[in-house]
Amino acid sequence: MRAISCAAPGELALIEIEAPQLKPGWVRVGISHIGICGTDYHIYEGKHPFLKYPRVMGHELSGVVRDANGATTLANGDAVVINPYLPCYNCPACREGKTNACETLTVIGVHGDGGMAEEITLPEANLYRAEGLSLRDAAMVEFLAIGAHAVRRTELKAGWRVLVVGGGPIGLGVAFFARIAGADVTILDAAADKLEAARGFGFGAAALDERDGVAFKSKMSSGFDAVFDATGAIPAMNQAVGYCRNGGALTLVGVVKGTLSWEDPEIHKRELTIRASRNATREDFDHVMASIRNGGVPTDRLATHTTSFDDVPLNLPKWAHDRNGLIKAIITV
Repeated sequence: MRAISCAAPGELALIEIEAPQLKPGWVRVGISHIGICGTDYHIYEGKHPFLKYPRVMGHELSGVVRDANGATTLANGDAVVINPYLPCYNCPACREGKTNACETLTVIGVHGDGGMAEEITLPEANLYRAEGLSLRDAAMVEFLAIGAHAVRRTELKAGWRVLVVGGGPIGLGVAFFARIAGADVTILDAAADKLEAARGFGFGAAALDERDGVAFKSKMSSGFDAVFDATGAIPAMNQAVGYCRNGGALTLVGVVKGTLSWEDPEIHKRELTIRASRNATREDFDHVMASIRNGGVPTDRLATHTTSFDDVPLNLPKWAHDRNGLIKAIITV
């Protein structure tokens, strides 16, 4: 079968590989659509710290069941959303239902080969029937679920003032689900195209024109009830504390390899609640699917770029270097 392999940083090609073997309890799925994630761009650019090459990328996926293999909830021909996280189900986090924080979690397309291929096999538990969704929209559920999970973790209250730092796809996902939860949302970013997109989606938008955030903080009448970092950039993550009101919450959605540094008095005087948010669980996937079905997430406007499977080696490198106006690129297999 055909697959797209990143043999080394900057080397992307359409190749032939063997179809995956079908294990007991696993299901064979024909891939329909693939969302290109920031992680995929980082893999292509050689910026992922833990990845081994060559790698078949792709973890934002939808497909159609080709061999249900005795599954109890699926049948051949079912359209499915794919959860790319493979937990152990045995560690303390998994036993508490926090499979997203499994001690030995692996993610397809990152720790092992993923879904930029014509077929994939996965456990039945990782496949959710995509009832009422187009297969294109089903491929966007995973990245939106990350934002939905962060909002659920933060226990937002209706009427809260929320700041999302970073207006990329993950930040927009946070913003949509914060609004669905009843919050008044502002997005902070330095890029003009991201601020334009934020305003187009009906969010407040603020330009961060100084690296240290002083210009923005000087305009704040008071801090925000909840602040979400969706940048994964150490300077922005360090500054996020200063945007929170006393008694507020800071949730770290972006991930970075490095050390964060905060002034302890700034945290204590605010009595901040600081959380990390990682991946998503079945509850978040279900919430996203329901929200797309009821019109709460404008997927037509999120899917800004498209490409065919054959043209990925041409278009993915182009988008890696020029993401102006890009929110989500979708591959049709």
